[in-house]
Amino acid sequence: MEKSQSLHAYIKEELLDRIKAGKYMPGEKIPTELDLCKDYDVSRTTVRTALNQLTLEGYLSRIQGKGTFVAEQKVKQALSNTIKRYSDQIAVQGKKGIVSLVNISVIPANDMLQHLLDVFVNAPIQRIERVRKADGEPTQYEIAYIPWDVAPGIARKHAESSLYASLSDNFDVRIAKTTETIEIALADERTSKHLNCEEGMPCFYMETIAEDKKGNKVEFSRSYFRGDKTNFTIERNY
Repeated sequence: MEKSQSLHAYIKEELLDRIKAGKYMPGEKIPTELDLCKDYDVSRTTVRTALNQLTLEGYLSRIQGKGTFVAEQKVKQALSNTIKRYSDQIAVQGKKGIVSLVNISVIPANDMLQHLLDVFVNAPIQRIERVRKADGEPTQYEIAYIPWDVAPGIARKHAESSLYASLSDNFDVRIAKTTETIEIALADERTSKHLNCEEGMPCFYMETIAEDKKGNKVEFSRSYFRGDKTNFTIERNY
């Protein structure tokens, strides 16, 4: 244990290493709090703190009266250059990915959308709410904004598949570049409802601006990812 490390942080790291090394498999019950106390010669409070943090981060699942189990692996999504659809990224992980449409509406552009999408104030903007699921569990809640002039009349059939593929195939709009910003946000009432999680749960929050090859901004989106169900992979070539 490193000198700067607290006891609960050390136990958390040890358990996480075992999970990632496959010593504890998804669905497997881990040792009881009492057994861990004996193994590490620490108090129950110390062990409980480590387990609570791993549960909050989505590595463990605690079931009242039954014990603590290793959670299913998180959904992996790539941030490096990729043209794979969500369903394709999920399929290689042995899961079935679907996109469910919540709502499509047309709204007037406000000052924010005017700035982000280079449109006039009150220009018609299509607001598309969707939820992505892996094996039926919500992992991402997204609100996308696309100017009507870019792709007039986006419908359910377009929204419940890859939106970028639909833009290309149905509206001759090809995405050439995206700029993404990621930070941590806490799930509010609306987000927690769509992600089926508790209010206040830490989520990855991503804002994306998409451009075509001429540099025209064709989409702005806000996405919330369940922090206990999702992680990201970044690949760089040098």
